[in-house]
Amino acid sequence: QVQLVESGGGLVQPGGSLTLSCAASRMTFRINTMGWYRQSPGKEREMVATVTDFGLTNYAYSVRGRFTISRDNAKNTVYLQMNSLKFEDTAVYFCNVYNSGLGSYWGQGTQVTVSS
Repeated sequence: QVQLVESGGGLVQPGGSLTLSCAASRMTFRINTMGWYRQSPGKEREMVATVTDFGLTNYAYSVRGRFTISRDNAKNTVYLQMNSLKFEDTAVYFCNVYNSGLGSYWGQGTQVTVSS
């Protein structure tokens, strides 16, 4: 059973920074894509950023230039560096790993709250 453990969420003031981490364990297959998604109350889950096993990245328009996604393939870990955080970045952030044959796996989520 694949396990995804997220960490790094918390409370931060507007303009501040946080780094999220997600470590995947019990992996028996190659991870094609790793990514971060988020969900705010009353809203659908949305893609924040993804990175492929070849290093190609994709970002939501709302976070471009502020967030950076990266991955360590040796550790099966994905990171999300979040800078210049805004009130609207407040959400539960979910880690996702995807394999083309087996589908998606999700973490349990970590809360990010941007508040003054």
